[in-house]
Amino acid sequence: MPELTWRDAAAGRAVIVRGDVLERASDLLAEHGFEGYDLLSTERALAAVPAAVRDEANGLRLVPPGPVPEASAAIIDEVGSQALVALGGGRVIDSAKAIAAVRGGRVAAIPTTLSGAEMTAVHRLPAGHEGAIGVRPALVLGDPELMTSAPDPRLRATAMNALAHGAESLFTPLADRLSRFAALRGAAMIARSLDAGTERDRSELALGALLSGYAVDRAGLALHHVLSQTTVRVCGTPHAETNATLLPHTASELARRNPEQAEALADALGTNPGGLQARIAELSGGERSLRELGVGRDQLEQVAEAAMARPELAAMTPGEIEREQLVRLLGAAW
Repeated sequence: MPELTWRDAAAGRAVIVRGDVLERASDLLAEHGFEGYDLLSTERALAAVPAAVRDEANGLRLVPPGPVPEASAAIIDEVGSQALVALGGGRVIDSAKAIAAVRGGRVAAIPTTLSGAEMTAVHRLPAGHEGAIGVRPALVLGDPELMTSAPDPRLRATAMNALAHGAESLFTPLADRLSRFAALRGAAMIARSLDAGTERDRSELALGALLSGYAVDRAGLALHHVLSQTTVRVCGTPHAETNATLLPHTASELARRNPEQAEALADALGTNPGGLQARIAELSGGERSLRELGVGRDQLEQVAEAAMARPELAAMTPGEIEREQLVRLLGAAW
């Protein structure tokens, strides 16, 4: 696979993607100032990495299940180091960022999924604590095989979460030439890799997800992520699958609001603007529904109400948006 070393001075981070990154993780962490670190992870994630990464840590903190505010609050008093290494998916990495926001220090991320958390300064704070929201990992060590190791149905769901990062970022008022280039390049790489099925280039999928994460970190969240995150919080649905379910509908709505960016996104995905919804559903592995995720029809109004209270919904979504529109969108996905 191709190797990538990207030093992003503006964001204060280094991103290293290579096939032997796990074998070299101890040396790479030391080279970037991560010595005497606390390791945040899960039992499942730890099974996939060399013992040295675990053995060289000052302490191991297993991140419990549940929302990031509660998960990070459960372990924050056990963390003794200013250097945190997060090995896992979005919940683990976001928990490390949340703790660093309260206690200070630096975060290194070794992602095991395509969540994109390693590329953003987006996170919540530990319950009961105050801090400076906006911690971004200073070091990202990406192993494409590790990031794309989930079974195909789950992998496609998390890939749709990654695609949503780039796709949505095209439409925000903070989008610029650089964020849009990254978003469109990332979308094309994700689509091409998923189209290849079991013969896919996993490094292409991983790099596409990282570019998409960079794009949303630069340009911000809007309609799609507000609805997805609110659905997860209100209804307790799984994060990746919720994103995958809503994206065909939210992308279609955003496309209606900005045809120019819709055309660019459709072209990157190998379709036309009118086929955007069907194409995303195809990449997702078929049509999905909120009903299958356990969402009750009576919960849609509650989700819409909570989403309307999020200031970024109106600030970052092009055009006017009303509660009834959200209810219709959720209903179409139900």
